[in-house]
Amino acid sequence: MLIGPTLGRYFAWRFVRTILGVFVTVFALVYTLDFVELLRRAGDAQGASPGLMAQLALYRTPAVAESVLPFAILFGSMAALLQLSRKLELVVARAAGISAWQFLQPGAFVALAIGVVAIGAYNPLSAALKQRSSEIEAKIFAKSPRAGTGKDLWIRQRSIDGQAILRAETAIEGTTTLAGVTAFLFDEAGVFTAQVEAARAILHDGWWELQDVRVLTKDSPPESHDSYLIASTLDLSQIRQRFTPPESVPFWQLPETIARHERAGLDATRYRLQYDVLLATPLLYLAMVLVAATVSLRFFRFGGVGKLVLGGVAAGFVLYVARQVMEGLGASGMVAPTVAAWFPAVVGSLLGTLTLLYQEDG
Repeated sequence: MLIGPTLGRYFAWRFVRTILGVFVTVFALVYTLDFVELLRRAGDAQGASPGLMAQLALYRTPAVAESVLPFAILFGSMAALLQLSRKLELVVARAAGISAWQFLQPGAFVALAIGVVAIGAYNPLSAALKQRSSEIEAKIFAKSPRAGTGKDLWIRQRSIDGQAILRAETAIEGTTTLAGVTAFLFDEAGVFTAQVEAARAILHDGWWELQDVRVLTKDSPPESHDSYLIASTLDLSQIRQRFTPPESVPFWQLPETIARHERAGLDATRYRLQYDVLLATPLLYLAMVLVAATVSLRFFRFGGVGKLVLGGVAAGFVLYVARQVMEGLGASGMVAPTVAAWFPAVVGSLLGTLTLLYQEDG
């Protein structure tokens, strides 16, 4: 039986308000910490003004905040139900003949709606902003000696000119462009010939184009050039796949990306897994509401609410860890991507429903 429209809207608004409150709080915290870290990294980087760092942090934060949305659903739902219980509104609802399943309907609807919006609108937006942030970082930090993140990219290749090892500070996602590049060149016998430092390196079909270059050799002084070419046999699709993690591909582009990789004979498991994970997002959010309900419906006058809340937090983290483990198994090919993506959401929903059945119906 469905809950009445007036009471349903009231309960739904309480869920929306607390969930958004938790998410905005986490978003602001992540933004502040990232902004401070970017200011530290910027140092004496040319053009790295506080205003630009604030803009860059704003571009980077949505992708990070997306990963904490399940916890915003969990904690927001717990807060909403505990407030309703503390003010005895749930007691009045029960006295009016409304069951727990009925006053949980608005929360379930809100969770499903947030899940749909998250995969259909928020995910593409955060992916686009993340790619834009990588472009800004490449321009600002390419020449800054203090801007390294400790996560350098290394590429080794063999071509008609010999061997080359490229180290880059960062890569612009969705492209074949590297920033902050140092190339170590060797001849066919493996003897070191030159070190090439460049602000950027762009992979074309058959060669690397290095821009704003300084060439160092053991027999001559350093030379500066606007560009420098290095032969390459690397495949553009493989490099683009390596530079673009699945989390950075917008939801609506994932099917095309999967098909393109399969046509090229590349492994598309990680992208297929990401697509299934996003599809399972609404059900995962529903599972978080059910987990929150199992620990938030106890009347305050019975006591023990604190222990139940801690139990709910622990259950949420266990569900999150299980999700990460299954995704790792799916990415490694040990478990089918569909199973790995849907297993935590399905199991979490079933366990939450089972617990509520035991609590409410004995």
